[in-house]
Amino acid sequence: MPSVTLFTFITPAKLGAGGWSPLDTNRNQWLQVDLGSRKQVVAIVTQGRYSSSDWTSKYRLLYSDTQKNWRPYLQDGNIWTFEGNVNSEGVVRHELQHTILARYIRFIPVEWSREGRIGVRLDLYGCSYYVISFDGHGVISYRFRSKKVKIMKDVISLKFRTTARDGVLLHGEGQQGDYISLELRRARLHNQYGSIQGHTSVTSGSLLDDDHWHSVVIMRYRRNVNFTLDHHTQQFRTNGEFDHLDLDYEISFGGLPVSVKPSSGGRENFVGCMEGITYNGDNITNLVRRKKVDTSSFRNLTFSCAESSSVSVFFNSTSFLRLPGQTYSDTLAVSLSFRTWNPNGLLMYTTLADSWVELGLTEGKVTFLMRHDTKKLRLNDGLWHSVHLTALEYYAMLTVDGDEASTVRTTIPIYIQTGGTYYFGGYFLNTNTGSVQRSFQGCMQMIHVDDHPADLRAVEQGLIGSFENVSLDMCAIIDRCVPNPCEHSGRCSQTWDTFSCNCNGTGYTGATCHTPMYQQSCEEYKHQGKSSGSYWIDPDGSGPIAPFRVSCDMTGEIGCERDGRVSPVHFLMRFWAWHSAEYCEQYVAYACRMSRLLNTPDGSPFTWWVGRANERHSYWGGSGPGIQKCSCGIEHNCTDHKYYCNCDADLRSWREDAGLLVYKDHLPVSQVVVGDTGRAGSEAKLTVGALRCQGDRNYWNAASFSSPASYLHFPSFREETSTDISFYFKTSSTHGVFLENLGTTDFLHIELRGVSVCSVVFFSFDVGSERVELSVRSPVPLNDDQWHRVEAEKNIKEAVLQLNGQYREVRHSPPQGHTKLEYYSDLYIGASSGQRGFLGCMRALKINGVTIDLEERAKVAAGVNPGCQGHCNSYGMHCRNGGTCVEQYNGYSCDCSLTAYDGPFCTDDVGGYFETGTLVRYDFPPEAGAVALREVKSLSSVGVPSEANLTQEQLVFSFSTSSAPSILVYISSRTQDYLAVVLRHNGTLQIRYSLGGLTEPYTIDVDHRNMANGQPHSVNITRNLREIRLQVMSTYTLPEASDTQLNLVKSIFLGKVFETGQIDPILIERYNTPGFVGCLSRVQFNSVAPLKAALRSGLASPISTHGILVPSNCGASPLTISPMASASDPWYLEAGIISMVIFTVLCIMVFVIRHMFRHKGSYHTNEAKGAESADCADAAIIVNDPAFTETIDESKKEWFI
Repeated sequence: MPSVTLFTFITPAKLGAGGWSPLDTNRNQWLQVDLGSRKQVVAIVTQGRYSSSDWTSKYRLLYSDTQKNWRPYLQDGNIWTFEGNVNSEGVVRHELQHTILARYIRFIPVEWSREGRIGVRLDLYGCSYYVISFDGHGVISYRFRSKKVKIMKDVISLKFRTTARDGVLLHGEGQQGDYISLELRRARLHNQYGSIQGHTSVTSGSLLDDDHWHSVVIMRYRRNVNFTLDHHTQQFRTNGEFDHLDLDYEISFGGLPVSVKPSSGGRENFVGCMEGITYNGDNITNLVRRKKVDTSSFRNLTFSCAESSSVSVFFNSTSFLRLPGQTYSDTLAVSLSFRTWNPNGLLMYTTLADSWVELGLTEGKVTFLMRHDTKKLRLNDGLWHSVHLTALEYYAMLTVDGDEASTVRTTIPIYIQTGGTYYFGGYFLNTNTGSVQRSFQGCMQMIHVDDHPADLRAVEQGLIGSFENVSLDMCAIIDRCVPNPCEHSGRCSQTWDTFSCNCNGTGYTGATCHTPMYQQSCEEYKHQGKSSGSYWIDPDGSGPIAPFRVSCDMTGEIGCERDGRVSPVHFLMRFWAWHSAEYCEQYVAYACRMSRLLNTPDGSPFTWWVGRANERHSYWGGSGPGIQKCSCGIEHNCTDHKYYCNCDADLRSWREDAGLLVYKDHLPVSQVVVGDTGRAGSEAKLTVGALRCQGDRNYWNAASFSSPASYLHFPSFREETSTDISFYFKTSSTHGVFLENLGTTDFLHIELRGVSVCSVVFFSFDVGSERVELSVRSPVPLNDDQWHRVEAEKNIKEAVLQLNGQYREVRHSPPQGHTKLEYYSDLYIGASSGQRGFLGCMRALKINGVTIDLEERAKVAAGVNPGCQGHCNSYGMHCRNGGTCVEQYNGYSCDCSLTAYDGPFCTDDVGGYFETGTLVRYDFPPEAGAVALREVKSLSSVGVPSEANLTQEQLVFSFSTSSAPSILVYISSRTQDYLAVVLRHNGTLQIRYSLGGLTEPYTIDVDHRNMANGQPHSVNITRNLREIRLQVMSTYTLPEASDTQLNLVKSIFLGKVFETGQIDPILIERYNTPGFVGCLSRVQFNSVAPLKAALRSGLASPISTHGILVPSNCGASPLTISPMASASDPWYLEAGIISMVIFTVLCIMVFVIRHMFRHKGSYHTNEAKGAESADCADAAIIVNDPAFTETIDESKKEWFI
């Protein structure tokens, strides 16, 4: 760029006296500067009028090349207001964020001195520029030094100005099919690259036909392209695998060269002006001026930009323009061009002798007279559209955009006789009309009345017509959707004043699609009480990576569903999932026949894999970094001990090397290169499993603040257009500063304050001189030492503060939105400005989705300790069914060892399928039985006495069966006492108590329902002395003669009794043969879970199993609405005829399906492992397919008893 020059126009600032001060001090004043020729302005300096009380405190800038089409200076997508002076002598300089290219500058005072008047001394800084005019015929052909070039790197820049919505700015192509093109289409800029391997097109900008200058910079290195339009940059990669752009001997500017026009498809040449054209360091503009390039196609090459003949008119919501026309004419002819974002507005109104005519927009369509709609698409797209209305006698015709085919012709019920006055813009005062005044916001130009162009200069001078709040010679239209303010590919729509975002399908929500809808890890879902399954996660929160689906195993692992080779996008997803995990693993396997793997012990590996950071690794699953071995080489059990991999033995039989890759910094596997595949007879099969990770360090990254003066500080961060902050906290203090970030003029602050019996969280921030404060009140105090979550977000549409996901305040931004904050000082967690800091624990602090490492910084900070304790206070309720919450450094876990359940929250049923003759026996050691029974309270908190003679107990279990009779549960003793639950021959349930003192056992018969119906049922029996309760609802009492103690408990039998000594003969004779066939689950006797002990081989317990026992939960799941109808009879089902019919049909279907499975069982058992010991096809299938019980789970309901 040429050196910057000072242009002084109104007394040099800092040097002289005087200055500009208009006679009238109001908002209609302006100062226009003529630079003599087109210049590039980079800075402005202002000062008040010398030795006076006159200065300008705020101002705006307009610029133009023609004095007819003014454009406001924009910054951050808004019409910018500059901060001016606060006295007459101070000097204020602004470096323009975007340089101005223009001949004329208008200085518009907005606010001024309250003690005096408007006043200013003004300096502008800039340099000269040269322009080339294109007439639609001329094309600049820049020829390379060689006929063909292979270009790895491109740097192209230019500036253009046009009123045409279509035209080719540059084009180059080669005989191999490569090409580059920059073209205007519908006033948007398209940058295209292509080759025989792929085509890439990127679109940027809008409203580029506004007759203002726009700058373009294209930088390409291999396939990576930075495409910048008006300082907004898009980064993309071209499709295909090419690195070089093969072009023929030239590249053209302003259109297509003659050689490619036959295949151009009617693409138009550029009409307008260009300047600053450079290509790979060559200044094309200077070469044209020096006649060093081919410009022979130009009819008249000029270096000035012709002024546009049209004059734009800008209308706001209170504007109108009144123009005169012919009176008493029988012909009405009006035409104009307009552009707007609003779907509704009145374009033109005129009165006739006996009626009136209006031309307007309704729902984006042009309407006239009796609201006759055009058949065009919506026209509120911001582009210029022309409208021509002609009415003659009883006939009217409307043409839009010059399209004769779409012209609407209609008859009208009145005879045309014009009134001579025409209103444009829709807002007109003191008119007695029947027209609905709908203000038009937008721009008009090329206004014709009676087929004559309107003389807007005469209107401006007051010679004809009138106007109100109209800006002539400018069109201040702004495309608020370019660049797209909606994040994460949200769809932007707009009106004249604002924009809105449609976030559907993005995975985000909020005013700008900034807020993530999904959790950042499986760990977060887990602590919301979610069960294992498939979930969407968003590891970087509001960051750029889109959410993706993973499988969450709530016992601690997550697994990405995408296996094998991954694309760069998927790799990035996996990297984010990996980044915060505590442990990761990925399974790899190489099955081979005469295909070597690592070529051990000393050769170069034939196969390697690529992991994170595109690094190459030559170790295999089961081994580690730097060790060129497979798992068998580490364990010394390879097929041939001379090699470190089974496949390296190069055998003709199939072998395999498999194992887990666990070095997290190398994962995930993104590519595997297999080399030894070219030999005859060589075969191999590669398997790459899903990346599986456990834990989330970010979720539990925490620090404890023990002093109100303690804090953590972090480097400053730059605020983007959207910023979000979220964290968890728990405290016993009523108030304290969570965090703050102080700047010279801007700051951010989040604080807890106790107010009376409630707590309030405050979120405040400054933008310039504006202070914004939001507060959310909690109905209960927050100093309860429980975890609470704070989420704060600020974007250009609104500021949001949310507490615990339910209490929320939203503050909408002003129409122009909040601007970006400047650089802050350090970020302080706690208070650093003398206020009382936060006392308590904070964790999972994230800013814009990035976790702030509290633990690491807490290691070196006074008064702050890494980590937190006391998680069970907030999350202990998630441990269900008697599970115990156990504190951990980075969270908590549920101890299910003394329950009949499993899983992370003790909610997973543990059960088994019993075949004929199968039994489970749990023995209590004589000396330890009492201790084992009394150490822990039972599920219902029924106490266990200190002696082994029980006066109270609780038995809980679930079962399903289609066979009767049978023994479900039998609890024996070292005396003749026992407790038994049996199914009788008719399928009804019987509970038998024998505690001594009676000649016969005390029995409870439930005669109202057949339990052997294949459906799951739940049984809960509780006894306290003589009172026996069934499922809490029915109460029975032992006879007075009965003993109240179950003496010397010995064993628990499930399914069948196999016991020595004296046993109730009725049990043995009636119910013990052939034994229980079906499912039992959730079996718990006080604190003992015998069935769980039998199915968990790792548990040390006195358990024994006879027969085949297959893990199954019997399809049991809790009911939310109990089907029992009577408190006195829990098995009485109140149902109508329809229910009984449905129940009967279902039973028949169950038996038919069961019969079918039995009938076909002989065909399956020959192939099923363990089928030879199964007594039916059902058992054989279940033995070999544990998922079989899941199908039962989907079709069954559970009945509680």
